Amino acid sequence: MTVPLAVTMGDPAGCGPIITAAAWRALKDGARHFYVVGAPELYDHQIPVKVISAPEGARACFSTALPVLPTHAECPAVTPGTPSLASAAAIVESIETATAQALSGEAGGVVTNPISKALLYETGFAHPGHTEFLAALCAEATGKRLRPVMMLVGGGLKVALATIHMPLMDVRAALTKDSLIEIAEIVHTAMRRDFALAAPRLAYTGLNPHAGEDGTIGREEVDIINPAAAALRANGVTISDARPADTVFHEARSGAFDAVIAMTHDQGLIPVKTLDIWGGVNTTLGLPIIRTSPDHGTAYEAAASGAARPDSLIAAIKLAGNMAAARVEAHA
Repeated sequence: MTVPLAVTMGDPAGCGPIITAAAWRALKDGARHFYVVGAPELYDHQIPVKVISAPEGARACFSTALPVLPTHAECPAVTPGTPSLASAAAIVESIETATAQALSGEAGGVVTNPISKALLYETGFAHPGHTEFLAALCAEATGKRLRPVMMLVGGGLKVALATIHMPLMDVRAALTKDSLIEIAEIVHTAMRRDFALAAPRLAYTGLNPHAGEDGTIGREEVDIINPAAAALRANGVTISDARPADTVFHEARSGAFDAVIAMTHDQGLIPVKTLDIWGGVNTTLGLPIIRTSPDHGTAYEAAASGAARPDSLIAAIKLAGNMAAARVEAHA
């Protein structure tokens, strides 16, 4: 990689500063160089820090110090584990700056440290979550309608979600043929562009036990999921009809599928987190930029105790680097 990755500050009272310092220690001698958009003082008591004025300055110093591009908004001193509203402006600016630099090509992608939505809501943050904020920034910059798709990578699996944070009783209404087709097309594109798979093989899970058993245990598979799969196959996408969720993840790990599209949040996350609770990565597909993040929250208690593990952030940085390299190769 010649273009560095931008790592956001996240909530400075959370695990972000600890795991970012640890990630630099683990990766400082490798090719995946990155810089942090945030407050230098969050890290300088843990590791060497070099303040930079532009992303291009990250490469020269990365092996000896963590490059940090300061935010304009001040980040007052915080106590690990104790969130502060005074940090909100710097948290938001960090995300905005990293996203803008990825859009301009100054950064190869964005790796986001965890934030507290509840904290930001108190300051007027108007987006449902972190991902929606990034999508809004990208949509505003490009003038395009974007459909972000959440994919978890870990434990030998790549699992995208058809629905995310909603009550189970609302899932049925949210599943439509057109929506499932759009999600699968986004996953298919990402598998080709970002994971260098010339002919990706996808699978839908079923919504019902045993994928509905031909309509005898619910008709969502017959009426919605399988027709979506048929339409996709007619357009050249290799994708299965609805597969029983209790076996399809084993099939994927065994090599039958490159990615699985799960119908519900827990249906998709349970296998990934069971197989790789520490090293799973959340990546957002459907954006014009690469975005990955650790598959966990702010971990205030771990930040307070100093026991936060960096595994997931390290994996997120490595995955973003691999995705960036795949995009470069695809355009070579």
